[in-house]
Amino acid sequence: MKILLDHNKYYRFPWTLTDNAISWLEVTKACNIYCEGCYRQNDPAGHKSLEDIKRDLETLKRSRKADVLSIAGGEPLLHPNLIEIVRLAAHEGWKPNIITNGVILNSELVRELKTAGVAGFTFHVDSKQRRPEWNGKTEIELNKLRHQYAEMLASVGGLSCIFNCTVYEETLKYVPDIVAWGQRYIDIVHTLVFIAFRAILIKERFHYFAGSERIDMGQIVYSTPDNSKRVDILCTHIVEAIGTRHPEFEPSAYLNGTEKADSFKWLVSERIGTRERIYGYVGPKFMELIQTIHHFFKGKYLAQVRPSLLGHGKAILLMALLDKGVRAAAKSFLFSDWENPFHLFRKLYVQSITIIQPMDVLYNGSCNMCDGCPDITVWNNKLVSSCRLEEQMKFGCFVRAVPKRNWDSPEGAGEHENYDHQRVA
Repeated sequence: MKILLDHNKYYRFPWTLTDNAISWLEVTKACNIYCEGCYRQNDPAGHKSLEDIKRDLETLKRSRKADVLSIAGGEPLLHPNLIEIVRLAAHEGWKPNIITNGVILNSELVRELKTAGVAGFTFHVDSKQRRPEWNGKTEIELNKLRHQYAEMLASVGGLSCIFNCTVYEETLKYVPDIVAWGQRYIDIVHTLVFIAFRAILIKERFHYFAGSERIDMGQIVYSTPDNSKRVDILCTHIVEAIGTRHPEFEPSAYLNGTEKADSFKWLVSERIGTRERIYGYVGPKFMELIQTIHHFFKGKYLAQVRPSLLGHGKAILLMALLDKGVRAAAKSFLFSDWENPFHLFRKLYVQSITIIQPMDVLYNGSCNMCDGCPDITVWNNKLVSSCRLEEQMKFGCFVRAVPKRNWDSPEGAGEHENYDHQRVA
């Protein structure tokens, strides 16, 4: 099923470099498992000092408004001062959200972090991880592990529960199963995030430069040889996959690319329903209203809602006159079961589904980033993109890709067309 996404149908998030919904704090390069799609080189001794982290927080506070602070790595749970880091972030007014593989997480640690001020956890779980006792499991089998983490947070209460996974060519077919699983636990799973696998080609098409010096891009963990067997995934591929099982699926908001304005880098949808049924998806006017109101009263855009509010889906239905998506959900709910009028007293929940397509290297060597990127972090007291932080660490600047041939020449035209179709269609 071919999906044609239209920017005019959705709300474009008004996020910018300095006024955004999310900021990103990397506290360590150390990790306790291997993930195939990771953007960071593992360094067991790579913990940032508490003083360095305080300086990063000062830079973020000075340079960027944000609702949520993503605390990441590496594996942040390995950092010996994580509780203090969470406490510092919460004290400055951010909602700290820990991005973790969850391997060493337990209920006692969850409670300690909640006391320190953590607002939620994002668990990265997918089948391309070398995860103890789960290595080789499919995405469907890994739903059992996802459920364990969701129940762990639910037992403590008051914490956002988010799951993300990188989507590969081999695992694209499982995305609808994860979406269905998310509905089954819509009361305790608040967001599902699908990250399209991307990699940088390093051999045949480009030379790479850091400043004026030509460099070996093979030093960067997210690069791969041209002749390697891999297929990059696009946002549209994931939307199409979801639509095969959930034809009613509809995004409502997006971020586009910096170099390719008609590309979709973030796609966000919000669905309303119960464990048994999804009644509908909110539309762009609802998303615009929520972002505008939050910024008007709080001075920053909204990224994360308290779990207690996500159980008030029926309150959202009151906005039916303002948003056609909500209006359709309200009609579906009101007229869904005439034989059992007590269904009107059921609790409705709201759940987000986000699709992210990271950086593309276009045929001319330009890097198509997320315009209004939420995952901006700090390096040497400056704001930089977290997905390209390895370039800053190794070369002190972002790398430029320079094509080896004239792609617009007659002999390069066919390859240009093929490359553009595969990479950035």
